[in-house]
Amino acid sequence: MSQNPPQLRPDLAPAPVFDAAPRDGQPTIGMVSLGCPKALVDSERILTRLRAEGYAISPDYKGAGAVIVNTCGFLDSAKAESLQAIGEALAENGKVIVTGCLGAEPEYITGAHPSVLAVTGPQQYEQVLDAVHVAVPPSPDPFIDLLPASGVKLTPRHYSYLKISEGCNHACKFCIIPDMRGKLVSRPAHAVIREAEKLVEAGVRELLVISQDTSAYGLDRKFATERGHRAHITDLARDLGSLGAWVRLHYVYPYPHVRDLIPLMAAHGETGGLVLPYLDIPFQHVHPDTLKRMARPAAAARTLDEIAAWRAACPEITLRSTFIVGYPGETEAEFQTLLDWLDEAQLDRVGCFQYENVKGARANDLPDHVPDEVKQDRWDRFMEKAQTISEAKLAAKVGQRIEVIVDAVDQDGATCRTKADAPEIDGNLFIDEGFEALSPGDIVSVTVDEAGEYDLWGRL
Repeated sequence: MSQNPPQLRPDLAPAPVFDAAPRDGQPTIGMVSLGCPKALVDSERILTRLRAEGYAISPDYKGAGAVIVNTCGFLDSAKAESLQAIGEALAENGKVIVTGCLGAEPEYITGAHPSVLAVTGPQQYEQVLDAVHVAVPPSPDPFIDLLPASGVKLTPRHYSYLKISEGCNHACKFCIIPDMRGKLVSRPAHAVIREAEKLVEAGVRELLVISQDTSAYGLDRKFATERGHRAHITDLARDLGSLGAWVRLHYVYPYPHVRDLIPLMAAHGETGGLVLPYLDIPFQHVHPDTLKRMARPAAAARTLDEIAAWRAACPEITLRSTFIVGYPGETEAEFQTLLDWLDEAQLDRVGCFQYENVKGARANDLPDHVPDEVKQDRWDRFMEKAQTISEAKLAAKVGQRIEVIVDAVDQDGATCRTKADAPEIDGNLFIDEGFEALSPGDIVSVTVDEAGEYDLWGRL
């Protein structure tokens, strides 16, 4: 067991979990998946297609016929991490196929690593498969290479990311995701529900709904109803909640219709409890001038009103958000407004980035960039504030009886999560006595005995 570190990057997915060893003579592909949960879902889709063609998946470089590196291009530091991973794969294996967000800039990759076999952009699954076929020809055995009904999953068996749309219609100056992944394209609601049904049938106990903008789901489809399911986030959440698994909503922009989701989360009411009382909302900042420079809606005051309304309708709701400090032009007064707002909003879970230039982002051309030492100081002060709030909120849970889902069990105890905790980015609840009969995926009731800055301890 290990405690949750306080500076987890909220753009990272959990480390991939790979499955069984290959059969004799089976062609094998390695996979390195970097970046956010949305990229992890792309990796799962690629590997599902490869498994269907008879390939085995290697968790490391050795023994793999070639390695796919699914890259991240969100920040310059993420780009550097991607280039480092590509170089490591080339050194360890020699045959490397690059895909993902950074693949939208092929010359950036080939300039650093000219020996890569191929470079494809995000969601270009066919091109990835074509490159794999050239590097490592398929050799399927239809009597042995059986694909699980739920496809290949890179998360533990008891939870799964469920991507409901791709792309984004926002034009935030600090972000190049729309340039790499395009405008909003929502999946048909019936297709999302069918995938969720298969996952739950295969034993998944928690569905983590992800996209670039979950609140906008279905807008491009004019919220049409197809095969009995309407493409609207409220309807989709209600349908997913009827499947019996925990449903957790990520990347929810605070549009007015988000208030219609809250009754699905509240413990009371006819539709209450269908969706976890948890909202992951990317506020990024609150000062109207900063938001204007970001090209984001300047509605911090109304946001506080919305938060108050959500909590009035669902007192148990957990609110998570991410923020950027040190954005170009951010003054000390603007930053202090953010700290004061956080004091008032009392968000339960908070992640924070120091602003970084990203090639192609319009924010690069803004005046008055903040010095690195000032960014670091503001990040430290912001996280100290967030930590104080988190510690007080967790202390208030001591003595409560709550439900948790078990993520892992080892000789020291069981690592669990409450309904208020998403995998990797939030805290844990640890059980260190009487845990021996527990297994990953179990949902059990515990009494909270102790609280820390980010984690809880409890007993059955």
